[in-house]
Parts: sequence; C-alpha cells; structure tokens
Amino acid sequence: MAIEKKKGWKSLPEGDVIEGGGTAREFKTGDWRSERPVHIPEKCIHCLTCWIYCPDSAVITRDGKFVAFNYDYCKGCGICAHECPVKGKAIKMISEKEAKKNEKVCRSQT
Repeated sequence: MAIEKKKGWKSLPEGDVIEGGGTAREFKTGDWRSERPVHIPEKCIHCLTCWIYCPDSAVITRDGKFVAFNYDYCKGCGICAHECPVKGKAIKMISEKEAKKNEKVCRSQT
C-alpha cells in the first residue's frame, strides 16, 4: 500500500470559511441577564471607570461623561458597580424583576 502524499491546508474545500470578523453588535446578548446596573446621577463624578472596565462596551458616554447603559448588550455582570470608586456608589445592581416592575409603574403614571 503506497503512502499518499499530504496536500496541506491549501487543498481544503471552502466549506467552513468565515468571512469578515465576528462582532457582538450583530447579537443582542443582554436579554439573559438576571441583574442590571442602574446609574445614580447625583453621585456620579464621570470618572468613566465603569466604561473602562465594562467587558461588553455597554456604557454609553458623550463628551467625556456617562450617559446611559446599553441594556441590549449589558449582561449584568456587575463589574461597573464593583469598580465604581465613588463612596456610596454611583451604580447599583438591581434584579431584572425589580427593573421590569419599575418600568411598568413608570409607564402607568404617564
């Protein structure tokens, strides 16, 4: 039996080619979180430590200041709240259940 010469990777078929880089922008991953961060504006010093540490790039800033969280991508890990250097914390974590309850109350009052 003759040993077949290996052809190398260049001979592989183009069946599993991934074109373009993957990006989380295409996949909204925030819908499986159990807790969410809530910004407390009166305590915030706009140091942007939350923005630096957020692994999901879910902290929205404008003109060097915190603006909001992008809950479509926030997974609720709590790193932003943990790393906040403000005494008394400018970010607190609340349960999704509590957040949805508060949203319903706010909508019913308008």
